[in-house]
Amino acid sequence: MGSGKEVIGIDVGGTAIKLGRFRFNGSCVQSLSVATPQPPTPEAVMAVIVDAIAQLDPQQQAIAIGIGTPGPSDAAGRIAKIAINFKGWYDVPLANYIEMKTGKPTIVANDANCAGLGEAWLGAGRRFKNLIMLTLGTGVGGAIIIDGKLFIGHQGAAGELGLITLNPHGFACNSGNQGSLEQHLSITAIRRHTGKDPNELGALAKVGEPNALTFWQKYGKDLGIGLTSLIYVLTPEAIVIGGGVSASAEFFLPSAKAEIQQRVLPTSRYDLQILPAELGNNAGMVGAAKLALLKVKNEE
Repeated sequence: MGSGKEVIGIDVGGTAIKLGRFRFNGSCVQSLSVATPQPPTPEAVMAVIVDAIAQLDPQQQAIAIGIGTPGPSDAAGRIAKIAINFKGWYDVPLANYIEMKTGKPTIVANDANCAGLGEAWLGAGRRFKNLIMLTLGTGVGGAIIIDGKLFIGHQGAAGELGLITLNPHGFACNSGNQGSLEQHLSITAIRRHTGKDPNELGALAKVGEPNALTFWQKYGKDLGIGLTSLIYVLTPEAIVIGGGVSASAEFFLPSAKAEIQQRVLPTSRYDLQILPAELGNNAGMVGAAKLALLKVKNEE
């Protein structure tokens, strides 16, 4: 065995599985990205993960493993409950399987929760004890950090911030809700609304194209209204905005902030910071490593 002061963080995505080996201080020793098997059945994904761990850590330096998956896990961090875009993912005993194959303690969490933990540990949220992370991607996910700890709620599924209602009569959502924040702010929603990709709209806004600028202003307004509900409930010190859409934050954050200023009492938003995420696509992997680290420390 190696020095035992390293952990592995794994982020399971629709197209790629990202793995990193981290020291306890957060420095990444080595990372690796492998293609997600198609179709991403539990058996295929678990086999690829085991193989990739062996490549990443041939000397067996790491003493624990954290894994972020695209859906909720149980409160104990053992079971990937469901991944709506992955075929056949229902109650997958992911932690048990990886532990059995590697002999290392393993913990599983929702990928947005991992992204939030990552930003709180080494990214835009590192100066704050109470924060919200919102990831604006293919869907809209979130994470809540209270007093420096990830808040997962009664059964482990708290922080589904993209599923709160923005318009009760809006588009139907996979969750059963209608007009959820996700139905207004996700990449899918942007394409449906404009026929364009967020990157394209960002490029148009950069050269001052009026329709693109108007779109982002409206997008920011919707984001601000959604955040208003969360701010009143949680009064965070900071809100970190990540995911692919956040690349255009300069065009939509001003109108989001204006909306919050207008709608939220000063007592509920005192000194509130709204910040773009800093870790990009690595946030989930970094947060999964932090999860592994917390597991090790809790068991010491």
